[in-house]
Amino acid sequence: MRLAEAKALLDGGFPDGAYYLAGYAVECALKACIARGTRLHDFPPEPRTVADMYTHDLEKLVTRADLRSDLQAAMASDPLLVKNWEDVRQWSERSRYNRSTRVAAERLYDAIADRRHGVLRWISRSW
Repeated sequence: MRLAEAKALLDGGFPDGAYYLAGYAVECALKACIARGTRLHDFPPEPRTVADMYTHDLEKLVTRADLRSDLQAAMASDPLLVKNWEDVRQWSERSRYNRSTRVAAERLYDAIADRRHGVLRWISRSW
């Protein structure tokens, strides 16, 4: 849903909001992977672990979702995913509040939404 909203904002001439929501779509997908690995009635993990789950840092979320080795393996066989992940990992809690050009927002959106080499495709195949 967030990615569709990012596309609507991008098409409507609002690159700042498109950039914000496109990155947020990846954050939500990674947090869904974390949630999927949590069982009902699991005891809450130690505070540091919880803090890592509530972060906006995509690298930390990949690790917490236990997808680091999957990402490395996927990138080893897909140079376009490497490029797309490099673009996506630049998104951060801080960067999402910066002004964004249309080009930057389109680049981020494309890196996430690419149907063959996009970051969301990789995440969806990993869970």
